[in-house]
Amino acid sequence: MLSLKLRFEYPDAKTADTVMRSLDPDNKGYVESKLEGNVLIFTIESEDAGSMRNTADDLIACIKIAEETIGLGMTH
Repeated sequence: MLSLKLRFEYPDAKTADTVMRSLDPDNKGYVESKLEGNVLIFTIESEDAGSMRNTADDLIACIKIAEETIGLGMTH
C-alpha cells in the first residue's frame, strides 16, 4: 500500500476550513482530510502509483478551483 500526505497552509483557520468543506463531497472514500489550525493535511492511500497519481492530480485541481472560488488564487 502506498501513502501520500499533502499539506496546504492558508492565511487563517477559517479559510482552511472553507477549502476543506468544499472538497469533502468529492474526497469521501478517496482522500482523508484533517484540519490543524490553518493547515489542511490530505492523506491518500492506494494500491498502485497510477491510482495514487490520478487521485492526487484530481485533488490538486479541486483545491485550485476552491481557492480561486474564494478569491485566493494561490499556487502550491
